[in-house]
Amino acid sequence: MQNLLQSAVQNVESPKLLEQVRGKIRLKHYSIRTEQAYLEWIKRFILHFDKRHPSEMGSVEVEVFLTHLAVDRHVAASTQNQAKSALLFLYKEVLGVALPWLDNVEQAKAPKRLPVVLTKAEVQAVLGRLTGTHWLVASLLYGTGMRILEALRLRVKDIDFERKEILIRDGKGFKDRVTMLPLTLVEPLKTHLNRVKQLHQNDLNDGFGSVYMPQALGLKFPYAGRDWVWQYVFPSGKLSQDPRTKDGDEPVIRRHHLQDQSVQRAMRQAVVDAEITKPATPHTFRHSFATHLLEGGYDIRTVQELLGHSDVSTTMIYTHVLNKGGRGVSSPLDAL
Repeated sequence: MQNLLQSAVQNVESPKLLEQVRGKIRLKHYSIRTEQAYLEWIKRFILHFDKRHPSEMGSVEVEVFLTHLAVDRHVAASTQNQAKSALLFLYKEVLGVALPWLDNVEQAKAPKRLPVVLTKAEVQAVLGRLTGTHWLVASLLYGTGMRILEALRLRVKDIDFERKEILIRDGKGFKDRVTMLPLTLVEPLKTHLNRVKQLHQNDLNDGFGSVYMPQALGLKFPYAGRDWVWQYVFPSGKLSQDPRTKDGDEPVIRRHHLQDQSVQRAMRQAVVDAEITKPATPHTFRHSFATHLLEGGYDIRTVQELLGHSDVSTTMIYTHVLNKGGRGVSSPLDAL
């Protein structure tokens, strides 16, 4: 019995299982953030049961772990769902085990909250306190309705200055969509890209300049990663090792895109400086974009398409935060 336990511990501690998970995730072209999150939840699941190998466990242990997250750790519903997705991926895609429906899981409560929306004056106040690249990113978020990572992962080829549109690739749910390019950002973006092009040329001169290529394009077109059109619109200020580098391989040094934490910090300070009491984040610009379009009389189906929502019911949430409180009903106090 002791030998079996030691063998199980060794199997868990070895990189074999996690490497299998990592390989399956990359085969399905999940994002690096999904990969990191799934691996972290799988590790936590294994450690929760004293390093037992997942093949020795099943739906009972998964239910216990997910219930522990909701009852003992008080995690948000989205966090519990992420953990559930990671474990279902492990069992279905890696271990080849179809878990029965998890009926006995204590579900974390998902609060029904309305999105935070800035007024047009507040948007102007926040943007007025941002500078440089942070201003340009924030302006794109409000002007196009993009999510922050959608903006930061933009490639040079995704911006069409002639048609005044931006192609958003591999958005949430692996969906592509097209949104407008605000006219007021055309010249600032061109000026910004001129600086980025010079930075890219400097990298090439130094023996670098190759960017991460999505999915299998890096193998199909091995030199395309050095082309200007594939470079990030908002590159990082420094070179770094590609997080997808496998253990034992020679490190791949690339210039990644700007980190979202940088924009979040700048946004947080701008909100404070503007003396706005709302808990606004970069994602608030997306909410404000949708709300202000609806206030301007645009059809909700159009807004749904620009946001990339699969169901119009998701877009309907913005009808509850339009510029009139209480469903547009005038207060009787104002009639006195």
